[in-house]
Amino acid sequence: MMDRIEKYNIEYEKPKVSLLQQSGLGVAEIAARTCYDSFENSENECVKNAMTTLDTDAINNIENSDLLSNLAWVHHHHSIIEHATLSFLVEGTSRGVLQEHARHRLQAISVRSTRYTMSSVINAFVASVSLGIESEASFAFFLEKLLSLNLFVITDHEYLAIEIRAIYDKFVFQYKRNPDFLVNAVAKSSLPFIEEHQGDAEALFTALQNGKKKRNVGDGFKHIVSDNWKVDMVITFNIRSLKNYFDLRDSGAAWFQIQWLAEEMKKVTPVKYLKLISKEHKNML
Repeated sequence: MMDRIEKYNIEYEKPKVSLLQQSGLGVAEIAARTCYDSFENSENECVKNAMTTLDTDAINNIENSDLLSNLAWVHHHHSIIEHATLSFLVEGTSRGVLQEHARHRLQAISVRSTRYTMSSVINAFVASVSLGIESEASFAFFLEKLLSLNLFVITDHEYLAIEIRAIYDKFVFQYKRNPDFLVNAVAKSSLPFIEEHQGDAEALFTALQNGKKKRNVGDGFKHIVSDNWKVDMVITFNIRSLKNYFDLRDSGAAWFQIQWLAEEMKKVTPVKYLKLISKEHKNML
């Protein structure tokens, strides 16, 4: 999905979000009923009978809770809803958004590692070197490969040519300074390909891609990436924290990239949770 931000006149790609799991509302209502010892007042039979006959499947699948709604919107007692959690798979947001996300303390977050997932980028540079480190053909090959890998949130090719040139120049800087560059960049079993395909960047790139990947490239290459670099991540919020996230990030005052992410997360959040944390869904109670 492409979008054009007229203010910057640059094209961006929006993230994709999928809901991985939801814990349900039942545990949150059980927690609230435990506080007040009011199980008999629940409209949900599985909660009403929880202390005598525990049906966890039914509890985890309740769709509404009058008590939770009352606590959330009348008494603003939100600690109870911390017992309900949602996990999202986010594909194709930026490292810039990742930095913004780190400000939300109460979340579990696992992010695609640059240390272990940069082999294709490094292979593209190693292959380009076979054309001559100072030649424009070398950079042209590197540029073509990185554009094909779809690594960036900004998709404007004119802008990306500038950014990819900076990445290339950083690689060249390290290549010239470090005599062990190739040993650090390529798996030992793939090193013979470099001599075998000298001068044929396409054949060398293909051989390196099909060979063993050097998964942990260490910290030496992490600094080449920018905030425009795409990341995938899995994030888990309890819905009290999710309320705070949506209040701050699904807002015109938020940075547009994290606003896009909040919008996509809200789209896949089941209504039964949104009714407790989103004013626009409150009237659906």
